[in-house]
Amino acid sequence: MVPMVGFKSAIVEYERSERLAGESKYPLKKMLALAWEGITSLSTKPIKIVTRAGLVIFLISIIMLIYFFIRFLCGATVEGWASLAVSIWAIGGLQILAIGIIGEYIGKIYMETKRRPRFIVEEYLNDD
Repeated sequence: MVPMVGFKSAIVEYERSERLAGESKYPLKKMLALAWEGITSLSTKPIKIVTRAGLVIFLISIIMLIYFFIRFLCGATVEGWASLAVSIWAIGGLQILAIGIIGEYIGKIYMETKRRPRFIVEEYLNDD
């Protein structure tokens, strides 16, 4: 988190020896909770993934619509199935896309509330 604020940081490499006291007693549930906290508190990438998924699903519904229309012109369709499939995919894609866009707004608000500086002034120069 220190580099995210803008301060100087360095990497210290070391070799980790094998654990002496047996196995870790930290349960899987707590490990997963810690991982989820790390993913969601430092990034808005999961929200961006949801937005892109919604867009992809909606585009798939458009491709399905074109495909089913071509099949209709060829005379090889099952009545009602194509319109139902395209409707479900299109509405689902639009809903996921809308949730993603709302999430993007909330993510931007969240990042602003952290009040992290946009830059750190390293050195002031005098004009004297």
